[in-house]
Amino acid sequence: QVQLQESGPGLVKPSQTLSLTCTVSGGSITTNDNYWIWIRQPPGKGLEWIGFIHYSGSTYYSAPLESRTSISRDTSKNQFTLQLNSVTPGDTAVYYCARYRGAILEYDYWGQGTQVTVSS
Repeated sequence: QVQLQESGPGLVKPSQTLSLTCTVSGGSITTNDNYWIWIRQPPGKGLEWIGFIHYSGSTYYSAPLESRTSISRDTSKNQFTLQLNSVTPGDTAVYYCARYRGAILEYDYWGQGTQVTVSS
């Protein structure tokens, strides 16, 4: 059973960098054909896709966030990390990490989500 767990600070000041880590257990982040995703849900709004890191290490980001976003990984720890720069209160959201399986075209595992608030 694959499990994902987000971790990071719950409060970030405006203009600073938001950094979250997703720790994966029960499966390797380098397993073929998996995409490791970051998604967020602002209060009162729907899910917003942020970006992914592919099992190969390649990355892709949502166009509106691309200039502020970086996703990286540590294969020795089986973790992948989201960095979002120059945050504003508009970046306040519940942040989720998830796995998308290319073979079945589905999100099959999700983390529980972590609340991040941007406020001074």
